[in-house]
Amino acid sequence: MPCRPFGASVLFAAMARTATARKPRAARASVPSRRIVPSLSLERSLWAEGRQFVAGVDEVGRGSWAGPLTVGAAVLPPDRRVYRVRDSKALTEAERERLFDRLAAWCVAWAVGHASQEECDGLGMSVAQKVAAQRALDGLGLEPDAVLVDGRWDFVGQAREGSLVKRLVKGDATCLSIATASILAKVSRDRIMRAEAPNFPGFDFDRNKGYPCPRHKMALKAWGPTSIHRRSWVFMDHLPWGVHPVEPEQAELFFGDDDGEVAEEDP
Repeated sequence: MPCRPFGASVLFAAMARTATARKPRAARASVPSRRIVPSLSLERSLWAEGRQFVAGVDEVGRGSWAGPLTVGAAVLPPDRRVYRVRDSKALTEAERERLFDRLAAWCVAWAVGHASQEECDGLGMSVAQKVAAQRALDGLGLEPDAVLVDGRWDFVGQAREGSLVKRLVKGDATCLSIATASILAKVSRDRIMRAEAPNFPGFDFDRNKGYPCPRHKMALKAWGPTSIHRRSWVFMDHLPWGVHPVEPEQAELFFGDDDGEVAEEDP
């Protein structure tokens, strides 16, 4: 029985399929990746309008289970630049700490404002955020001519009558003033939570900074919320309050009498 010939058309068809399959990958590889870097473009346009002090504002800690809600405000100079500034969420903790002192020295003025966990519970998160923003802007020591706010919500407008307020979606990734404020606020709040960690062993506040995570959730179930937790979270209603982990005391190997002598056991 004659064999069927393996024609050249079969080989060409297979090669064509392989080339077609590889083409999309080559096309994708040719597209360069772009990293968004915060710039001073918006600040420059406002400076050109005669607005001397332009403050960037950002908040951290709104979604945290424990600790304060913090707002940072930063006014930058037009003639100098600190490099490697990004949105605080795009940097590691070590990178933020290294930038903190440089940014603080670079700013014309900067400040952070806090709303405590009691204020977050008593006032509600929206009002507490406005309070923290007002404290941050008041701490600048100058009256900004314009305020750049990260996000869709203007949480500073009522507090800064007479100032131009602009909202920027993803402003912490595109606007240098807001990115600077986010780093200053994040580092300031992280330091507060690290300082609280020894007071509440088992909650890992030095690692999670009060934010939700599996270990934090396990600690809440085991010991209940601490005094720096926000009680307004719905799931907190069903947790016991005031029970905290206690470091076990070292057991004594010998028990002596009042004279310091070791008592003998009865035979």
